[in-house]
Amino acid sequence: MGFKFPNGWVGGAALVLGPVLLLAGTLLRAPFNFFFPDQLRAVAEHPALMTAAYTAFLAGNVVMWAAVAFLVPLIGTRWAVWAGVLVTVGLFERTFHAGVDHAAFSATKHLGADGATELVAAGYQELHLFSFLSFTVMFGWFVLAVAAYRGRVLGPVRAVALAAMGLLPLGVLKGTEALSVVGTIGLCVALVPLGIRVIRRQPRPTRRNVLTVVPVAVGLGALAVLSTLG
Repeated sequence: MGFKFPNGWVGGAALVLGPVLLLAGTLLRAPFNFFFPDQLRAVAEHPALMTAAYTAFLAGNVVMWAAVAFLVPLIGTRWAVWAGVLVTVGLFERTFHAGVDHAAFSATKHLGADGATELVAAGYQELHLFSFLSFTVMFGWFVLAVAAYRGRVLGPVRAVALAAMGLLPLGVLKGTEALSVVGTIGLCVALVPLGIRVIRRQPRPTRRNVLTVVPVAVGLGALAVLSTLG
């Protein structure tokens, strides 16, 4: 019953890496206008930069599930359970949006910015499952901030910083605006120090642990390469 998933190493690393990746992705696409026609034009003109920006943001979303899964039992209240559900569903929605973003990037490559813009505009308002769950993307962070404060995991300043993540705009091919920067910086202020503290509390890896990591990392890398072939 003492086993935890994610454990302290994974949870602590996620509390650090998730916010940092989200902030990096937000800042990388900051030079370009917020709305999707301008984002697609930027993709056509600066493909490497925009791919890096959206990939970092997507990676941050994926990593944040572990951060939230670790944070909820750390808070240990009923509020935290509801907050964890809401935030996790919101992360799923942003990941879904990232898939649409990737398809739009591909369309830009093959159809050009104007053709991709026309394609995205034609289906922009179509309903899907996450159309009904968009409230979780923002609302979940507010509930989690309250839970973390009430559970004495975060003080008032860092709880407010965590709540600022709820200000981050949502949707397909959304660029960066002032609230995006405020939200992702707030997430870093709230969670990165906590993640560092969690990592410092973990027992030092043994020699056996270190020797195990190397073949596992090589194996995962090989599987990653094989995954691109299917």
